[in-house]
Amino acid sequence: MVVSNDTELQALKEIGRICAVTLNRMAAAMEPGMTTRELDQIGRKLLEDAGAQSAPETCYQFPGATCISVNEEVAHGIPGERVLQPGDLVNIDVSAVKDGYFSDTGASFVIPPARGKADKLCRDGKRALWVGLNQVKTGRPYAKIGEAIGAFAAKNRYTLIENLASHGVGRSLHEEPTELSTWPDATEKRIIEDGQVFTIEPFLSLGGQWAEGGRDAWTLLAEPKALTVQYEHTIVATRNGPLVLTLAE
Repeated sequence: MVVSNDTELQALKEIGRICAVTLNRMAAAMEPGMTTRELDQIGRKLLEDAGAQSAPETCYQFPGATCISVNEEVAHGIPGERVLQPGDLVNIDVSAVKDGYFSDTGASFVIPPARGKADKLCRDGKRALWVGLNQVKTGRPYAKIGEAIGAFAAKNRYTLIENLASHGVGRSLHEEPTELSTWPDATEKRIIEDGQVFTIEPFLSLGGQWAEGGRDAWTLLAEPKALTVQYEHTIVATRNGPLVLTLAE
């Protein structure tokens, strides 16, 4: 989607804020002994109370309101009876729709007490996201995003999952521009258009390079097996840089 007027922008800001608030409140509610289904139910109520619906459930019949991935799970974890434990690395991915407009955000957290490597990985995962965001400006190549994130990962001795890409969003959950690499990609030749709405969501890992199918039709695991974090914002590209839509304030 390319934003063409203020009405569209305000609608995108509203659903972006709803997703961000839901993510933050789910993270604050997370505690040992809770199941991932219980955590998902918190997210569902927050979305519904705000007049929004789960995007993966609406678009793809995903069996949950949010995606919750724990430890060895990289993405698309199904909420269920898994009980959260101290030290677990948990990724929460919230995407939703309201009044025909979509937004998408995600973040990873360690349930206290934090493990050293996982805690540092989370801090650097946030940094990797902002390294990518800082490359966004109307007229710049999309390739600069992946190049910058790749340089950050290499410098800090991390790997990136190279088959989970960013994507356009706005009038649907996944739309043009598709398959936006958050790793160095010599084939990426597209240019960022003014007003373009898309996500940036690097998957920073302690050795994983690929996401493969897991125990069900949805859950993805890192290959080689390694702890992996994801941080994601939905943005609008402008001449002054990225306008981040998925902020709680």
